[in-house]
This record gives sequence, C-alpha cells and structure tokens, in this order.
Amino acid sequence: MQIENSKILILGGFGLVGSAICRRLMKKSPATIFIASLKKEEAETACELMRNEWHKQDPNMFVPKWGNLFTRTEWKDVPFGEIIGSEKTRVEHIKDVFNDLDGEMLRRSYLYELIMECKPDLIIDCMNTATGIAYLDIYNSTITALKEIENNNLTQSTSEIVMASSYIPQLTRHIQILSQALLDASPKMYFKVGTTGTGGMGLNIPYTHSEERPSKVLLAKTAVGGAHTLLLYLLARTPAAPIIKEIKPAATIAWKRIAYGEVKRKGRNIPLVDMDYDKARNTEGNFVFADRTDIVDTGNAYKSVFVDTGENGLFSRGEFEAISALGQMEMVTPEEIADYLVYEVQGGNTGYEVISGLDATTLGPSYRAGLMRQTALDTVKKMEKENKCESVAFEMLGPPRLSKLLFEGYLIRKIAGSMNAFMAMSPIDISAKATEIVKNDTELRQQMLSVGLVVLLPDGKKYLRGNDVKVPVQRANTELPLTKENIDKWCYEGWVDLRESGWKEWKGRIKSIIDQAYHINGDMTGSRYFYTPEHWDNFEKFDEGKIVGWVFEFEDEGARWKR
Repeated sequence: MQIENSKILILGGFGLVGSAICRRLMKKSPATIFIASLKKEEAETACELMRNEWHKQDPNMFVPKWGNLFTRTEWKDVPFGEIIGSEKTRVEHIKDVFNDLDGEMLRRSYLYELIMECKPDLIIDCMNTATGIAYLDIYNSTITALKEIENNNLTQSTSEIVMASSYIPQLTRHIQILSQALLDASPKMYFKVGTTGTGGMGLNIPYTHSEERPSKVLLAKTAVGGAHTLLLYLLARTPAAPIIKEIKPAATIAWKRIAYGEVKRKGRNIPLVDMDYDKARNTEGNFVFADRTDIVDTGNAYKSVFVDTGENGLFSRGEFEAISALGQMEMVTPEEIADYLVYEVQGGNTGYEVISGLDATTLGPSYRAGLMRQTALDTVKKMEKENKCESVAFEMLGPPRLSKLLFEGYLIRKIAGSMNAFMAMSPIDISAKATEIVKNDTELRQQMLSVGLVVLLPDGKKYLRGNDVKVPVQRANTELPLTKENIDKWCYEGWVDLRESGWKEWKGRIKSIIDQAYHINGDMTGSRYFYTPEHWDNFEKFDEGKIVGWVFEFEDEGARWKR
C-alpha cells in the first residue's frame, strides 16, 4: 500500500520496535501517525520525541492515544490489577470476556473505539499481546484455588480471579473485537509484530523466573503467541478483511539506549535493602515468605549502568552479554524489524512475513480429493438405496443451522423432488405436506430429535424435542422464555421450522439461486462462472447438500477465497 499521505495507527508506539517503525515511516511522508501506548505520559513522550526529530514537519501529525486496549473505555486508564482487584469490575470484566459479543459490548471496548475514532489506513500492532495475556499467570491463581479447596475455604474472589486469568478466552475476545473493528473501519492493512515467546530458542531455554524448566508460564506465552498467529491467519482468509501480515522476531530485540540510573522492574524502582551479616538466620524450621525481621530498607534505589531493551526491560552488562551471546537468544535490532515491516507494507517480499509463509506451506484442497469427492458421494447414495435409509444430518459438524437446513431441504426433496416443482408450490401447501411427513415418518422424526434439533409445528405454538437440545445453548440458565423473538432466533439458528413463513424463506432462497444462474453475463461455458443452470441440473433436482453449501457461501457469507 502507499504510505505517503496515509493515516497510520501504531499500537505500542512508545516501545522499542514501535519507535523504530515511527522513524522509518516518516521517511515515506505519511499524513498522520497516531501513537498509542498504555500510559498517557508514554504516548505524549513518544509524540514529543518524534516532533523533535522531525521538527520541520507539521507537529500536529503526531497524535498521542493511550489506554488499556484489553478493557472497556471507562477502565482504559485504570491499572489492570485494580480492575481484577475490585469485585464489581472483576465480574464485569469476566462477563466481557466470556459472554456472547454483542453491539453494546463492542462499543464499550477501547480497542474498538480507538480504531473507529482514528479510522486509519494502516494499523501496526507492536503490543506484546502474548506476554500481556500469559503473564496474568493462571497457574499461580489456580494453585491458590487448589490450596483453598484442600482447606475447604475456596472463596468466590479466588474463583473469579482464576476465570479472569484464562488465556485463550481473553485472546479470542481480543481477536473478535479486532476483527469487527477492522471490518467496520476498513483500513487497508493490519500488521502485527508478534513473538515466539522464547526469543527463537527451544524448550531448553534457560531464561525463566524461578519456574521449572521448561517454564510452563513461558510456554504459555508461546502458546498464546502461536494461537494469535493462527487467528490472524484465519482473519487474513476472511472476505472484506484488510490485508493481514505479521513479522515474528525470533531473537532478543535490542536496544533502545544505554544509561546510568535507577533500575526499574515493571516500571518501579528496586529498593535497596540489607541484612546485617551477624543476623543471618538459622536453616532450621520453615522458610517463612512474609518474615521481614532484621531486613533494613536503606531508603535508596538500586542504581547501575543498564541496557534498555524496551518492553523486555533493563539488562545489566552481564545479562545482556549472556542473552545476546552466540548460541543464546542472540539479537536483532528494532531498525531491522522496521525496515522489513515497511518494505512489506509497500508490497515487498522479505521472506520474514509469517502469514504469507503459512499460506505457502499449509496444505489446502487438492485436485485428487476434488476428483474423488464425487466417488464418495456416489458410494453414499448407493449404500443409502441398499440400506433403505437417508443420510441427512448427524449434528457432529455444526452449526445446528447446518442440520436444520439439511433436514428442511430433505423435506422439500421428499415433497417436490426438484427446484422447479418446489417453486410451483405454495408455502402453505409445503407446510402442510412437511408436517404430515414429520407426523407419520417416525424414523425421520426420531433422527431430527435425537441429534438435538427442535421441530416447531406449523402453528408456532407447539414443538417437538429430544433429550439433547443444541439450540438454544444452555449455559448458566436452566430455562429461557419462549417469546416470539426467541423462537424466531432459534428457528434461524437450528430449529426445524414447519411454519408457512419458513417455507416462504426457502422459496426466496431458491429464487435467488435460479436468478443468479440465469443472470450470468457472458458465455456460461467459460471458467468465469460456477453456479450455472448446468451446475443445478437445470433445476430438475433438489440436492439439499449442494444448496446448503450455496446458502453458507452467499447468505451467511461463509466462503473461503484462499486455497
């Protein structure tokens, strides 16, 4: 894409990589760069640094944005520990992660609001998403819960903290919100700077925080980073989504500056403490974590010369020398990452972009499988005849809407036999005939109910059901109101609908298929068109599987476009 005169949003723009990318982008004359960071002072400092470096440019082209992109807008400036620490906000946060995503939840998300407010042409995401999510540390919170269970005093707050620390639900909700924001704001590209979680090292990585080796917390970070990449891989295969790219550095990213000063850990000074040599403890009894006896706070902070590696923190000379040594994480500079990223943005091919790498190396549909598909279908049809049964739907693939449409389509095939004959019938006649089949065909009715479908009778006031019900989904509720709104929603999602209105929808659907086939412009014998009248056997058959495939592609917009 063209960077000149474009609007760019950089998430994590204060960090090591974000700053390098800002500088690299400025050489391409963008119109506006929104620099987003967690804290206000970080975003404003980043913008001020850029204004000083590019003083001849319009100072208003650098716009600071700040706040936690994993929470609501109202909490964006509240430390996440306080959100989790408060019973009220903790429960609301859990709801935001685990409940179904709706419009209200979307609009109160700060990530969604920021993207919609900026409406950028390009989003560059330098946030350390995997670290931020994985170091919620569900392991410690779960161990606390297990200890309380052993002592028969499990508290509600501990249970809630375990839920609030779940990695994959947090990442999933983040991607759901991001996906909708990208579809609504329509940027041209979203570019992620990701992580391997281990600096490119294997399971033998020695750098842990006193955990076992390999560290489960560190591996969880890698797992989140990998899951994040695969979710972006799917987003890149979503029609109407922007171009999705990711660079995944597999080495220590260093460095931002070298300085002498106070050594900070997670943004806080390390207080210098002491214990008199003569007051050394005896190695008897228990080691008590909370025992601070004879420990003296000097009132000073730890100061030294350090290498600032941005999001990865401050390293001593020895730490930096060890981690960057040959055979360890080694090192890549933020400027190199910025160069590769900008080159990719402009359409270049660096060989370091992982989404296109996955596209090139994942195994897609094959010519052989396409040829053999018809053999499989022919075999199934032959065995259906031999065994005098119909293989309609088992509700193992999902969604329930698939099974609902297949059974309704099967009823149409039994009644009309072809698309042309179906279009000649009235919805009320179809409803009556379908109801008669369901009433008298015990085997068919049992199949529908046994796989978890509900059958709504034509008056809309009665229904049939089995032991297992797929729709509505049972969560915490033991019952739900049978309102017309709910019933209509459930009929769309998975109830077999025998009402006249349901068959009217089917007539509209088949009409759309026929109209599409006949409104093809040009020679229908070319490779340009697939859904021709010949594809549909000139509408003299009613193949529910083929039709539902069309429904998922055109009605539900569920088609793939990459192979």
